[in-house]
Amino acid sequence: MSVVVVGAGLGGLSCALHLAGAGRQVIVLERTAAPGGLAGRLSLEGYRFDTGPTVLTMPELLAEAFGAVGEELTGWLELTRLDPAYRAHFPDGSTLDVIADTVRMAAEVSRVCGPREADGYLRFVDYARGLWRLERDDFIARNLDSPRDLMTANLLRLVLAGGFRRLSTKVNQFFTDPRTRRVFSFQALYAGVAPHHALALYAVISYLDTVAGVYHPRGGIHAVPQALAAAAEKHGVQIRYETPAARVETRAGRAVAVVTADGERIPADAVVLNPDLPLAYRDLLPAPPPRRLSRLRFAPSCVVLHVGSRQAYSRIAHHNVHFGRTWRTAFDEVIRYGRLMSDPSLLVTSPSRTDPSVAPAGRQTYYVLVPVPNLVTGRLDWHGDLAERYAEELLRTLEQRGYVGFRDGIEVSRMVTPAGWAEAGSAAGTPFAAAHTLWQTGPFRPGNRHPTLDNVFFVGAGTQPGVGVPMVLISGKLAAARITGMMLR
Repeated sequence: MSVVVVGAGLGGLSCALHLAGAGRQVIVLERTAAPGGLAGRLSLEGYRFDTGPTVLTMPELLAEAFGAVGEELTGWLELTRLDPAYRAHFPDGSTLDVIADTVRMAAEVSRVCGPREADGYLRFVDYARGLWRLERDDFIARNLDSPRDLMTANLLRLVLAGGFRRLSTKVNQFFTDPRTRRVFSFQALYAGVAPHHALALYAVISYLDTVAGVYHPRGGIHAVPQALAAAAEKHGVQIRYETPAARVETRAGRAVAVVTADGERIPADAVVLNPDLPLAYRDLLPAPPPRRLSRLRFAPSCVVLHVGSRQAYSRIAHHNVHFGRTWRTAFDEVIRYGRLMSDPSLLVTSPSRTDPSVAPAGRQTYYVLVPVPNLVTGRLDWHGDLAERYAEELLRTLEQRGYVGFRDGIEVSRMVTPAGWAEAGSAAGTPFAAAHTLWQTGPFRPGNRHPTLDNVFFVGAGTQPGVGVPMVLISGKLAAARITGMMLR
């Protein structure tokens, strides 16, 4: 059986490895010169920046992908568990280290917020761990075709655990301090929803970050797709770089080939599409997309500022979350009103603190991420002078938040806006795909199997199970299971 995978992103590579391990012949077509998709690399004058995600959790999912072809994760990637996973910086000047070790973290919460808050933290850990156990096998790492597939004993347990209440309401049952409430709920933005609107079942994202642990691969997150691609090629997967796909050729309700931009026709028994799902339908498939795709609600976008600098700061960690004074208002500005945050919260990542290989000797790299509206909600003109003005505003905000002399230390910089994400192939100019609202979660999220072409499948953040490196890796495994199961019927 021959499978053509379009796109060497994390989902496509995960799928390719699982298919290769099952004995399928796999060809991967990648339009750029390197693997990774959004998890790419930007090189500027000796500095190396991850262009997509910077937070890696659940390395066991990577181990599964390598294990599908009999390889060990440790043979391909050098991972460092970050300690702390994050450092949270608050407007009152206090900081809270987020430590994956629960005993040490309880002591840290007690130090900053008091012993009653530490007790709440331990109860929250038990709760979030229980949610993960309930959700993983039945609702995340499983192909779901209809709401009937949710009807398991664990669904009732999830309801009784309050999984369908609001996340902020549930988090507030464990914490009373505004600082801990923010630390254990801001992750909802990864799913494209404000904490006061997100479902409590998304506390599992906080669990993965703050309890299961955050890791850094030597060389940056881009080292992950590089390793996956190398392992796939070792085991017979053919990866053809700088080979854009132009269309999927179909006949009698099935895909029969993928045609490249230069006209080459590659026959296929099954096709897997890794591009952002709305664009995969629009650009590669002959039939019009399902009507529900036109009604998708997209997650907020972000601006990312990459900086190579002479400046180092002793008070920061590898990952730093700087919270603004406003909270609910800031989310509403971006998600509800389509405006820039008037008092932004920022993620500042400095990989060179952990991994000096990503910067010239004695220099530092910074990745500054700020949530902003997507191109549908915001309708901001990032092609005009807005990008330049916003970059200046970010530099002022960073210096106000303690990065004294940040502007003066810059040697190289590059800013990515929603317009840039759109040019890179992200629908609505957001790298976070469709928001995880109730009706865009689980079986209500766009499926990973084409509704009428029964041998066309999708992987990536836009399909099930959703956004984030762990979910995208799972999406590849789920699509591979569809294909191998298809041949058994």
